Amino acid sequence: MAPGIPAAMERPHFIGIGGAGMSGIAKILTRRGAKVAGSDSKESATAEALRALGATVHIGHAAGHLADDATCVVVSSAIRADNPELVRAGDLAIPVVHRSDALASLMEGLRPIAVAGTHGKTTTTSMLAVALTELGLDPSYAIGGDLAGPGTNATHGEGAIFVAEADESDRSFHTYDPEVAIVLNVELDHHANYASMDEIYDSFETFVGKVVPDGTLVVSADQAGAVELTRRVRDLSALKVVTYGESASADVRVHKITQRGLTSEVTVVLNGKYLTFTVSVPGRHYALNAVAALAAGVALGIPAHNLASALGKYTGVKRRLQLKGEAAGVQVIDSYAHHPTEMTADLEAMRGAASDARLLVVFQPHLFSRTQELGTEMGQALALADASVVLDIYPAREDPIPGITSTLIIDAAQTAGADVTAVHDKATVPEVIAGMAKPGDLVLTMGAGDVTDLGPQILDHLSS
Repeated sequence: MAPGIPAAMERPHFIGIGGAGMSGIAKILTRRGAKVAGSDSKESATAEALRALGATVHIGHAAGHLADDATCVVVSSAIRADNPELVRAGDLAIPVVHRSDALASLMEGLRPIAVAGTHGKTTTTSMLAVALTELGLDPSYAIGGDLAGPGTNATHGEGAIFVAEADESDRSFHTYDPEVAIVLNVELDHHANYASMDEIYDSFETFVGKVVPDGTLVVSADQAGAVELTRRVRDLSALKVVTYGESASADVRVHKITQRGLTSEVTVVLNGKYLTFTVSVPGRHYALNAVAALAAGVALGIPAHNLASALGKYTGVKRRLQLKGEAAGVQVIDSYAHHPTEMTADLEAMRGAASDARLLVVFQPHLFSRTQELGTEMGQALALADASVVLDIYPAREDPIPGITSTLIIDAAQTAGADVTAVHDKATVPEVIAGMAKPGDLVLTMGAGDVTDLGPQILDHLSS
C-alpha cells in the first residue's frame, strides 16, 4: 500500500468524479499514489485534469465502468440508488463509501481545520489554503471551488495541516474530527434535509462536538445563528471558543473595514494589538471570512502578523465575484450566490465597489425546494440591482415541485419595486443583456447552476 493511502482507497471508483467535492478527493488520492477511476455525466476541464494526474475517467454511467478489483465506490448524497455503477457495486459486494468518509480518511494523522457555515465556506477555506501555502507550511486542502491562483480545488501537501470545507447540507460534516472548527454562520437552508432551525442547530452542535479534546471553535460573534450556537456549546468540556467579528465582545474584534474598489483593508484587534491587512476581493462578508481564517490560523499557533500578510496573497475563487472580462465598457462578473443572504451580500459588495455603475443581474434560482422556501427573499434581494433577468429554476439533484417556478421570485421582486424580466430560454440571455447594457455597467451572472456559462457568451455579444 502506498504511504498515506487508506487500504480501502487504494483503487477507488468515484461516481460523479467531476463534482467539486468528489474531484478534490480524487486529486489528492492520485497524488498519494492511488489508482483512481470514476465516471461523470459529461466531459469537462475537471475530467481532463484528473486524467492528466493519471486517473481513469469515463463519460456517462454504465455498470461496465466499474472494475472488478475496485476497493471501494465513492458516492455523494446526489447519487441515486438506481445508478448502474452503484447497483453493480452491490452485486460485486464492493464497499460503498460516502464522500465525507473518504475525505475524513485522508485527514487521519494530520491537523484538520474544518470550515462550516451556511455561507462563505469555500472562500474561507481557500483563504486559509493560500495563506498557509504562502507561509511554506505546504498544507493539504479540499475546497468546493477552484482557487483563482493555483487553479485547483484540492492538493496533497507534505505539511501537517489539512484544510477542508465541511458541508452541512446532508449532515456529512459530522464525519470529521477537526482540531479547529470554523462556523461562519448558521441559517436555515437545504430544506430537503432540514425541517426547522432546531434541526440545523442540532446538526451544527454535533459538528462542534466532534472537535478533538483541547481543540478550538472559531465562530462569528455577529451572526445571530452563530451566536445562538455558541450559547449552546459553551459548556462543552475541553473546547476552546474564539469569537470574531464586529461585536464589541469578539475575541478577535474587527475595528474597521475600508473598501477600496475591488479590495478591502481590514483592521482587527487581537490580544490588545491592532493588525491591518488587505483582502483582495470586495465586500464586507469576504473581509469577515478573512478574519475567521486569521483566527483559525492563530489557534494552530501560527503568528498573527505572518498570517495577516499571507492572507493578502489570496486573489479569489472561481465563481465568487470573479471578473470574467470586459467588453464595450461593460464588466461581467460571476457570482455563486444562490441563497438570499449570499445574494444580498454580493449585490451590496458590488454596489460598494462601483457605486456609480448600473448593476444588471442574470439570476438562475437553484433547487425547487430552496425556491419554495426562500423565493420571496430572493426576489427582495434582486431589488438591490438596477435591473434583473430571472431564468427558470436549475433543478440540480431535485425533481420539480408542482406550482414552484421562477414566477415566485419575479412576483416578489416586482412587489419590492425591482425591474425584473423573465427569460425562459437561457440561450437568448446574451442577446437580451447586450441590448440592455451600456458602457460603465456591471453585469452579474448569479446562481449555483450553469448560469456561469453565460458570462463568456455575454462578453462575445457585447464585443460584436
